[in-house]
Amino acid sequence: MNYLTKKISVGGVKIGGGESVKIQSMCTTKTSNVESTVSQISALENAGCEIIRVSVLDEEDARAVKNVKSKINIPLVADIHFSSRLAVLAIENGADKVRINPGNIGGDKEIKLVADCIKSHKIPVRVGANTGSVEKEFLNKYGKNENSLVESALKSVAALELYGVNDIVISVKASSVPLTVKAYRLLASRTDYPLHLGVTEAGTEEMAVVKSSAAMGALLLDGIGDTIRVSITDDPVKEVVAARRLLRAVGLDENFVNVISCPTCGRCLWNSMELAKKVTAFVENSKKKLKIAVMGCVVNGPGEAKDCDLGIAGAQDYCVIFKNGEIVRKVSAELAEAEFFKEINALLND
Repeated sequence: MNYLTKKISVGGVKIGGGESVKIQSMCTTKTSNVESTVSQISALENAGCEIIRVSVLDEEDARAVKNVKSKINIPLVADIHFSSRLAVLAIENGADKVRINPGNIGGDKEIKLVADCIKSHKIPVRVGANTGSVEKEFLNKYGKNENSLVESALKSVAALELYGVNDIVISVKASSVPLTVKAYRLLASRTDYPLHLGVTEAGTEEMAVVKSSAAMGALLLDGIGDTIRVSITDDPVKEVVAARRLLRAVGLDENFVNVISCPTCGRCLWNSMELAKKVTAFVENSKKKLKIAVMGCVVNGPGEAKDCDLGIAGAQDYCVIFKNGEIVRKVSAELAEAEFFKEINALLND
């Protein structure tokens, strides 16, 4: 299906409408601690983060948005709950986008106040629901499932549309992978607003990456999703690295060095695992479109990696270096790593 969504701009970064899927993360610092917040955002920028979100818990945080923004290079989203006043203050201090929940921001008067401010500053807003914030009326009607998540999110959308806001991004997150996928598929069939993908409360690094990849990978391969956050209970830089790898894995980012390596077996008589790790780390940040193989044995290696620009496979006391499946030279096991890195550098600098 074609899930082409409306295109919106977040501080000049385009989301939706066929634009590339944008990577987001969120600071763990107190926003009013400008130095630590900017330091964390700089690290996230360097890792590939394209949009950053910060918490606004009080007036100091809201006013700090202006100072933080002056020192960073990516759009800033202010995350506010329970206070229309803080939402307005964050917008007036330069937030490129806000994340609010109209259901907890106050009554109609407060929603209109924030909506008018959003419109006057011409910025977008994200609304949505997760399994912890579903409206009671929909929980009572449907139970905790994809229908209640989507209806709750669309109620928030309607609350803003009522006051003329229509640059909206929507999310419907769950900690359950199957529920997350069902909810976003249903939401994509109901709206053309851009969708922010994520699995909420995904956990610590290893499980969070697995859950996020399973859910968002399925959705992205369906053509659903315009911006993503991989939520990890850890350094947020790890979220950005995981998101970048996810987009590469599903074919939405081709400008990288794809390192393939076999899991090895009893035929592998050299330490191909260690070399594969070193090569992967070495090319991690390259934007060059290449495919490099580190294969366990000379029996299958060159053939299985025939479509690679460069590859290596080993025997007990020697390795072969091959290009596009054709062996170009044989080197001793002792020199294999050094010679292979020479070939990699030549490709990267070509």
